[in-house]
Amino acid sequence: MITYLNGKLVEKNPANVVIECNGIGYYVHISLQTYSKIGNQELCKIYTYLSIKEDSHTLYGFADTQERELFKQLISVSGVGTNTARMMLSSMTSSELVSSIASNNVTSLTSIKGIGGKTAQRIILDLKDKILKTSDTLDNKSGLTNNTIKNEALSALVVLGFEKKMAESALTKILLKEPNITNVEELIKKSLKTF
Repeated sequence: MITYLNGKLVEKNPANVVIECNGIGYYVHISLQTYSKIGNQELCKIYTYLSIKEDSHTLYGFADTQERELFKQLISVSGVGTNTARMMLSSMTSSELVSSIASNNVTSLTSIKGIGGKTAQRIILDLKDKILKTSDTLDNKSGLTNNTIKNEALSALVVLGFEKKMAESALTKILLKEPNITNVEELIKKSLKTF
């Protein structure tokens, strides 16, 4: 199984990319979510899912493992194929989709092209428990990531001459307001504006 591709981004379109790895160009179907996340970087890492059918082998790509996991869960639902799952991930972010399923929001799901009322209810019925378990795990992981980032930023601020307690307080406030910060530099820049 191909679990990810790490190579040169040769071609990029909203629906697909071509990534060259060791002289081989891989054509990978992507969602709009992944399209916006990968940007225009020359080197690119895409997590993949290989769909094997009688008449085709199709590679789907994702910017992160969470999106890929959600894609796998969606295609496990009867009546939801790979193209429908990709359409869902293009219409909403992973967190919006998880939130809609977890809160039984049929209206939100039926607003996606190709998803009717019965399919939306089936998705909620089949995935709600799985998604709640997965999102708890993801929340714990993001908490760990925030702690690591916070510690690195704190060390940098102390080296720059700021008092440890003041720096820690500033970082905590920023992370409470913006828990999705994953970049140490961004966190340091934002904290410097608070002093």
